[in-house]
This record gives sequence, C-alpha cells and structure tokens, in this order.
Amino acid sequence: MMSAALTGSAQDTCRNLVVLGSTGSVGTQALDVAARFPDRVRVVALAANTSVELLAEQARRFGVRQIVVGTPEARDALMRSALPAGTVVATGLAAIEELAALDGADVVLNALVGARGLRASRSALAAGKRLALANKESLVVGGDVLMPLAVSDGSLVPVDSEHSALFQCLAGEAPAEVARLWLTASGGPFRGASRAELATATPKGALSHPTWRMGRKISIDSATLANKGLEVIEAHHLFGLAYDCINVVVHPQSCVHSMAAFVDGSVKAHLGVTDMRIPIQYALSYPGRWEAPLAPLDFTQLGSLDFEPADQDAFGCLTCAYAAGRTGKTAPCVLNAANEVAVEAFLEGRCGFLDIEGTIAAVLSRHDAEPVEGVEHLEAVDAWARAEANAHIDAVASL
Repeated sequence: MMSAALTGSAQDTCRNLVVLGSTGSVGTQALDVAARFPDRVRVVALAANTSVELLAEQARRFGVRQIVVGTPEARDALMRSALPAGTVVATGLAAIEELAALDGADVVLNALVGARGLRASRSALAAGKRLALANKESLVVGGDVLMPLAVSDGSLVPVDSEHSALFQCLAGEAPAEVARLWLTASGGPFRGASRAELATATPKGALSHPTWRMGRKISIDSATLANKGLEVIEAHHLFGLAYDCINVVVHPQSCVHSMAAFVDGSVKAHLGVTDMRIPIQYALSYPGRWEAPLAPLDFTQLGSLDFEPADQDAFGCLTCAYAAGRTGKTAPCVLNAANEVAVEAFLEGRCGFLDIEGTIAAVLSRHDAEPVEGVEHLEAVDAWARAEANAHIDAVASL
C-alpha cells in the first residue's frame, strides 16, 4: 500500500512544475492553481496536443520556454505565435517522455489522455520527480511497471478526486488495518437508465455530465461507468487491496469523494466541493496544505447525501473492468485499449453506446493474458487490442 505519511519538504519551497496536457480540463485547472501560488509553484514546461492558441497564451502567461506539441503542424503554428524569447518547441511522445524527466523539475503533472501517458509516467518516476497522476490509464495499463518505481513517500500522488480522497483517508494508517475501500461515482448522465434506454443514448447526452467539468473521453467513460472500472484497477495498484475489497457506490451529490473502512468498523470519508483544483493543489502541496482555492463546503446548505449500488447489469463496462483487474497481467491493457477505441467510435457515430461495452467484452474474450514484460510489451498488446476493437466495431456495423 502507498504510504501517505506526512513527511517532506518545507511549506515555503517553490516547486518547479511540468504540466503534460496543459490545455485540457485538468491541465488548465492546474495552471489556475499555479497562478494562485506564484511563490510556491513555478511552471517550467508545458505539453499539449494541437491547441496552439491556448498553449501559446499559457507559455506567455507563465514565461515557459520548454514546450512539446503533438504534431509538426502544431509546432510550426506555435512558432509563429508570440512566445517568450528562447522558447524551444519539440514534437511527439518521445519529446514528452524527455520533458517528464526535465532537469530542475520537481513535480510532473501527467494529465495526458489515454495509454499514451504511460511512458511519461515511467520517465518522471525513474527520474525521481514527484508524479502528480491525473492519467489513470497509464497506471491501469502499466501498474506492474510503475509502482516499483514509486519508492519514496510523495513520489506518486494521485490527482483523481477519488484516489486523492483515499490517499488522504489512509494517511498514517497501517495497511493491515484497512478492510475496504469505497469509490464513489456520480452515476453520470444516465444514472438509473435501463438497458433499453442506454441503447439509444447519444454522444450529446453522454457528454452532459451532471457534476464535473471534464474532457470528452472521460465524460463518456463516466457515462458508461468504464471510468469507475479504471479507477478500481488504479486503486488496486495504489493502495494494494484485493479487488474484492474495493467497492463502487453511486453518490449523485459527488460530495463524498471516497471512503476507507477499517478492521474495527470505523470508516473515514473525504468530503469536499466538486472542484478538481482541490486534489490538484494537494498533489502539489503534499505533505502540507495550502489555502483553499474556493469557498469550503457549507454543511448547513448540504442537504441529504444519497448512496446506492452501482448497476452492473445495466452498465457492463464496470463488470468488464473488475474481470480484467482480477485476471491481471496484460488484461487491463487490453481493457483500456478496447475502451479507448470504442469511445472514439461512439463519438464519431460509428457505434452505439452499448457497443462500447460489447467491444471491450469481445476483445477481452480473445486475449490470453500474459505476464507484463515491460513497456514495449504493453505497447504491442495495446496495438493488438486496438486492431481487434476496430475490427469488431466494423463487423457489428456491417450486420
């Protein structure tokens, strides 16, 4: 289990921050936190895909001179922008991997989307940086590779609100005394929907999350509950509990971010407003806490808190995730790759909402899980799973 003991550097230390995925939802909110604490956070490098205008604005705002973009076209467009003098712009995933190990950087916030974040996560940990992890897929796919590199307290601090909550609930607790983890889920836009209703779900409806402001991919994952399944696997790696001891409960108010139960029957719950700047800030401030970036939770205005079981009959992606997690080895890599392909296909109108689940299940059924041999092995499995997922989607569409 990851240690959350309160040890570390002084509160007034200025942390040099690299933000991978700076133009996405988590990345922009991380920069909001950095702007709030200019004496505690110095942004030294940024990476994004192709959002050139916003990236150029961020570079100017923070005086950043190390940037990576996704394509040569984006690089050329960015170089035509007004950038700080001496700015170096590189392209591609290899350049992002180098940026994650940047000399002088203290914290790498990995907010990339999907399995492509794995190499950057490995690079940051191997270089001794603090990895503030918002890219859950890299841990789902490569937890067997990454966790042995997280050797010191604070070397890997989760940014997902649920895992940040558990990280804080488990601070100072003995691993043997933790009985169960409860991951809360809002239920997404289709909470309570039947299979028949889900069969007609549209991308517009699936993107309309009732609680959180997120990117397109994670919004669809929330609607299918695939995101919660990925979080179960992430929690297994982070905190070392068996899958039978990690439960999902639907909590539509999204006020309780997660809970930890102990062998004596006690339960710790982490509560807070629904704003990602709080877990982002904690990943930067750990082991201490900085002033709240917004008004705290007002319990006199909170009202009721509701909890209900997750409907795994209607939302089969969660069932697939538990199955892949229990199988272990390369199965979670296949799960993630098939899900990424199916989500993209759904957003493009190439498949239906329930075909996301069907694609994951079909590809998992064709895979014989293998012990993980390294990142290159995982990338080969990922490529195989993506090809299988696309073939399955094309076959279903042709019926």
